[in-house]
Amino acid sequence: MHILREGAFKMEKRELVIIGAGPAGLTSAIYGRRAGLDVLLLEKGIPGGQINITDEIENWPGTIHSSGSDLGITFRKHAEHFKTEFRDCTVSGIEIRNGSKIVMTDKGEVEAEAVILATGASFRKLGCKGEAEFTGGGVSYCAVCDAAFFEDETIAVVGGGNVAVEEAGYLTRFASKVYIIHRRDEFRADRLAIEQALSNPKIEPIWNSVVESIEGEGLVEKLVLKNVKTGVVSDLPVAGVFIFVGTEPNISYLGEPGSLVKQTRGGWIDTNEKMETSVEGIFAAGDIREKYLRQVVTAAGDGAVAAMAAYSYITEQLHLRSVLIDPDHVYALLTSSIDQSQINLQVETEKYAKDSGVKIALIDGYRNARMVEKLGIKELPALVELKKGEITRSIKPQDMDAVKDFVK
Repeated sequence: MHILREGAFKMEKRELVIIGAGPAGLTSAIYGRRAGLDVLLLEKGIPGGQINITDEIENWPGTIHSSGSDLGITFRKHAEHFKTEFRDCTVSGIEIRNGSKIVMTDKGEVEAEAVILATGASFRKLGCKGEAEFTGGGVSYCAVCDAAFFEDETIAVVGGGNVAVEEAGYLTRFASKVYIIHRRDEFRADRLAIEQALSNPKIEPIWNSVVESIEGEGLVEKLVLKNVKTGVVSDLPVAGVFIFVGTEPNISYLGEPGSLVKQTRGGWIDTNEKMETSVEGIFAAGDIREKYLRQVVTAAGDGAVAAMAAYSYITEQLHLRSVLIDPDHVYALLTSSIDQSQINLQVETEKYAKDSGVKIALIDGYRNARMVEKLGIKELPALVELKKGEITRSIKPQDMDAVKDFVK
């Protein structure tokens, strides 16, 4: 359902707005629509995200061979099947205005009940000649994705941190020779990782060197290296090069780090297992969040979790408003469904309300902990009186007599 608010300007209102059309965002859309939510997916460019730069994907369950772009198209068709609405636009920011979440784009502002951030991450580039040209043709940023394509080949890794050193070790399971090119004369990785790499007969470090260019005919054939101390330029024949000089989340639209949601070092968004961020109603999924493994399958899993958590949040908010906030006057009993005495009190209260005609909203405070927190209730059970959404009285009822006295 689309709602346009009348006033000084028109504000489009949607239930769930997803930013980003990679595996996480598209999976969120699928799960959101299947749950019956009104979903708007904001995208910029080709759907699929980072998988579009991968020539072949062999680790998506059930699909032995697929190009990244084909898999991205399949994801989009699946989301379209459930009637997801797509909008091609650029998101410039997100604001919280009077408790509402406003997504700002170059095509207008949208008010959302919940927002899922799924804009992914970008690999830091070397910026050298040939890097862009050979991406997907020998230049890779993901060992797990592409290592198997270099069986018994000579390859190179660029970088000197934990990821570069550890991934070089992983690549030796496939390649016959792995050079690690580092601009310094020692690695910046953990001691154990360094020891394992230097003791591996397939690994050879090339110190104090940077990649000037990547060259070949159709596919990568060699790297042109420059020694940063001597200035000597040399060729290094390789079939591929894995670049691990870091990744960075695509978060420019969020403003200064930490100004909207909590972020970890490097700008990654901090979430819990339900993909909830530090801001109520804003979720993050996929490569944009702080996580151990960034893969298509983990991004899709994040997206499913985020969508269902958003569904739960939206349902809770709608229930909160219809039962407690919108009515001019209401009594509400909030109890814990894991405490038998409180369950008994709820059953007795329900019977009393039916027999007496007094309207008392019954809320499971255990399952709706966010609602309890929003109302400022510190302990269960709690019996409250609300007028136009504001608590005017409250008690902790010990028995039915207390309930009856309160509502009389």
